Amino acid sequence: MKSFRLATALFALTASVAFAENPMVGGAAMYDTKNIVENAVNSADHTTLVAAVQAAGLVETLQGAGPFTVFAPTNDAFAKLPAGTVENLVKPENKDTLVKILTCHVVGKAVLAEALQGMIKDDGGKHPVPTLGGCTLQATYEGDMMKLTDEQGNVASITIADVIQSNGVIHVIDTVMLPAM
Repeated sequence: MKSFRLATALFALTASVAFAENPMVGGAAMYDTKNIVENAVNSADHTTLVAAVQAAGLVETLQGAGPFTVFAPTNDAFAKLPAGTVENLVKPENKDTLVKILTCHVVGKAVLAEALQGMIKDDGGKHPVPTLGGCTLQATYEGDMMKLTDEQGNVASITIADVIQSNGVIHVIDTVMLPAM
């Protein structure tokens, strides 16, 4: 009986650790067995991002093997843009601009927060993060919050870090990152 209780306790501990590795995002559990798109479509906080990824034709790419790091802006992040911006960007004639903006949120390798924090520290408080869109974000650490600054000076906070995916990792951010224009 004692070994059964020990096994049960170990199972419960393992289950709680597994859950901690797969945080809830936008009211949905994120699973490390699903890819970036499969998880993102379930997040109520990322419907605008998912629609933009679909309009840009990037679904297949983000379902690919990766690994990718995606800095995923929330619906509220997109809402900070000037009125009409999102509606304009998802028009077919603006696809190239939309692809550029979205790929400025994607890194071609999986980078966990702890590793990024180490790079920031090693670089004296600021680390350049080159993206697949050709943008370079500047990562910093302020108090207990990791920040990203885009090429226009917009600053995003990473509000949920290390959302592990089968093909990389998502870090939820509160501001859309924009390339230099």
